[in-house]
Amino acid sequence: MTTIKDLADLKKRGQKWAMLTSYEMMTAEIFDEAGIPVLLVGDSAGNNFFGEKNTIPVTVDELLPLTRAVARSVKAALVVADLPFGSYESGPDLALATSIRFFKEAGAHAVKLEGAHTDAIKKLVSSGIPVMGHIGLTPQSVHQLGGFKVQGRENPEALIAAAKAIEAAGAFAIVLEMVPEDLAIQITKELSIPTIGIGAGNGTDAQVLVWTDAFGLTKNPPKLAKAYRNLRAELISGAKEFAKEVSAGEFPSEAQTFK
Repeated sequence: MTTIKDLADLKKRGQKWAMLTSYEMMTAEIFDEAGIPVLLVGDSAGNNFFGEKNTIPVTVDELLPLTRAVARSVKAALVVADLPFGSYESGPDLALATSIRFFKEAGAHAVKLEGAHTDAIKKLVSSGIPVMGHIGLTPQSVHQLGGFKVQGRENPEALIAAAKAIEAAGAFAIVLEMVPEDLAIQITKELSIPTIGIGAGNGTDAQVLVWTDAFGLTKNPPKLAKAYRNLRAELISGAKEFAKEVSAGEFPSEAQTFK
């Protein structure tokens, strides 16, 4: 099983690693078998699984069964559960109560929260819960940020300070989302914990993608993503072929029929 110490050792050796989102059993099994060391059960399930416009409506009760499915399906990957909007912002005690649910009810190995909530991070870490931070574009704050825009250009010092505060609070890694490449490189150099980029250039210690973006299921993928396969086209083609065979009376054939 991948541990947070393993990830720290990879940074020390200068070895980059990959993280993907996963929301259910099949992708968790596949990505784990492929050797992806960290799987994130992201609140990105909102707009990639539940049909929402963004991550804000996602609830703890919705993410718990997804996290449980992923955690039950891996053999080696570290499973990180997102704390959804409204489940930690009011203070450390709420953050701990939410995180305990993800650990006890879903089998998560770590949690991720957005922003520099250092008191909450300290509370979780002191309680034995590993925490992944997240700064830059924080999707739960999309309305406050004025949309999905690159962060850190106007005040890079504030982002650097936030990253250092999150590290000092005890986080084992930090996601840098949609920040300028040079700023991501600077933060990566100044932190001892791994940085995980998404739309932050190639200078971070790791990279994360939403799996539906990475494999071509997303209809209009963001600029930060690369589609390594076109599964959307494959599924459309397969579904059309299935419907055509059913209409023509060709499926099921003798091979799929019991006597």
